[in-house]
Amino acid sequence: MKNRKPNRLKGFDYSSDNLYFITSCTKDRICWFGEIISNTMILNECGNIAQKQWFWLKDQYPYVQLHEFIVMPNHIHGIIEIVKSVGTGRDLSLRVNDPSPRKIKPLSELMGAYKTTVSKQIHLLENEKSKNVKDFAWQRSFHDHILRDEPSFYNISEYIKNNPINWKNDEFNKYLFLYNEFCGNDKWFEYDKLWGR
Repeated sequence: MKNRKPNRLKGFDYSSDNLYFITSCTKDRICWFGEIISNTMILNECGNIAQKQWFWLKDQYPYVQLHEFIVMPNHIHGIIEIVKSVGTGRDLSLRVNDPSPRKIKPLSELMGAYKTTVSKQIHLLENEKSKNVKDFAWQRSFHDHILRDEPSFYNISEYIKNNPINWKNDEFNKYLFLYNEFCGNDKWFEYDKLWGR
């Protein structure tokens, strides 16, 4: 078995004020969330839950700000910002105004809350067409990239927006993924290389 590349940057404080680009896939790249039709993502019930719970993070945790986000057939991409200091953040209208001390969940715990609540709500559905919703599961962990400057934020925002248009050649398209696995390509290495990890 290959040694899996660590997903988190060693020694980095993931509860610090920063912007993070997040990717999380469904187990085995199964398309639970809907389909791409005419370059547009059409969400099904499971996809609507994945979308709704992303925005729940902002309501649940006042230090979380959300930026570009999309649910794709078998994965999600999003930019999440942790703003624990009063008077900071990209959007002045979204600044945190509660000066009281509070525990700041690190990125891994925020994503854990997101993925857990999505899974629980999907498992409560009766049936999603021919699929047994009890089988829904996320791929273990998630991938992150720390956005350190404005060009990175802009480029990745555009990447997220254009994801449905590029689905045919998307690294997370199950069939392309299987092809890459067969050919021995290291998908995560290429992904990190693309964003300068």
